Amino acid sequence: MAAADFELGLNSFGEVATDGDRTLSDAETVRLLVDEARLAESAGLDVFSVGEHYREGHNDSAAPVLLAAAATATERI
Repeated sequence: MAAADFELGLNSFGEVATDGDRTLSDAETVRLLVDEARLAESAGLDVFSVGEHYREGHNDSAAPVLLAAAATATERI
């Protein structure tokens, strides 16, 4: 039996980010999420995934849109 392949990755829950005492805008938070995907790829990770939440404090209610944005900034994840 061949050894199973596995992939390493990063998962984001789309939490609205803060910078000290300031809550970042949704646009800033999405930019950070895309930057995380770019960093994950540059670090050699295989997967970048996004959860989907419908509550205050998260901006990932449209995971396919966020993943499309990440795909424009990465080549293989």
